[in-house]
Amino acid sequence: MSESKAVILGVGGLELTLEERALYRDVQPWGFILFGRNIGEAGQISDLVASLRDTVHGDRHAPVLIDQEGGRVQRIREPICPRYPSGADLGAIYREDRQAGLRAAWLMSRLHAFDLLKLGIDVDCLPVLDVPVEGASDVIGSRAYGKNPAIVTEMGRAAAEGLKAGGVLPVMKHIPGHGRGMADSHHELPVVDTPVDELKAHDFPPFRALKDELMAMSAHVVYSAIDPYAPATTSRRVIEGIIRDYIGFDGLLMSDDSSMNALKGTLGERAKAIAENGCDIVLHCNGVMEEMLQVVEAARPLEGKALARARRVEAAFGHVDGADQAAIRAEFASLLPSV
Repeated sequence: MSESKAVILGVGGLELTLEERALYRDVQPWGFILFGRNIGEAGQISDLVASLRDTVHGDRHAPVLIDQEGGRVQRIREPICPRYPSGADLGAIYREDRQAGLRAAWLMSRLHAFDLLKLGIDVDCLPVLDVPVEGASDVIGSRAYGKNPAIVTEMGRAAAEGLKAGGVLPVMKHIPGHGRGMADSHHELPVVDTPVDELKAHDFPPFRALKDELMAMSAHVVYSAIDPYAPATTSRRVIEGIIRDYIGFDGLLMSDDSSMNALKGTLGERAKAIAENGCDIVLHCNGVMEEMLQVVEAARPLEGKALARARRVEAAFGHVDGADQAAIRAEFASLLPSV
């Protein structure tokens, strides 16, 4: 049995409180995630990351995650990191010139890796493999590379490879697909009534193509043709029948944020449902101590298949190519449309 709990936890502010430090040392979360509220200046971010890892026992490397997509979902911004284009912006380059689009996706991810790794952050919750449909909620919107699953697949693969080349590991999201959600799962639960065959043709292909990636984040979406009662995050039918079996993903599956309002019940009830129905890791992002206490009380030790998957992730850190940052930035800039 591992001494780690199968949770990834957020942080309340720019530095750890004594209460947070004590909780993390006691619970030993597998990893941590940063948000905009945790971002001050570069030295502060590095210090916060180091203090998080200092709470972890022994020589285990605790992953530190962030959502650094570009566009409107970019937690670290100027002056620390330049403002990067959205997935849709990169998709527009692809539609003009396929090779230029793929190269731009790879280059931008490689630049994310330069930006993040120097701060100690080594997991980027990217690529977004959701394939939106007309009329869907804007919660995905411009974050997606396009509305064609083949384009999303190719661009997502390029983005994942760019991160890995720079020593940062990707997290595919939101498996098995958030593109049809007519509601924003931060606020309410989207229900998708599309037949399974159509989901297999349009929504699932990018995830099937990238099934060998090491990590994925679940979708807080009900697929009524598969399980009318529970969103993917807490649905054993979706996780075992679709994510593990049909898609073939055997990597580490983390929930989307358990504090999002798409999920019902107390935070403890949510964490218990997530853990019992097939997700390997419960993700809790907002850093609210009262909620974190409920989550860690309900969460499980990291063991069995989940532990084996986590160990595969940990073993993959540390591989960085010898790319020249200035050259990468110049090439990326050359591919962007002139303003």
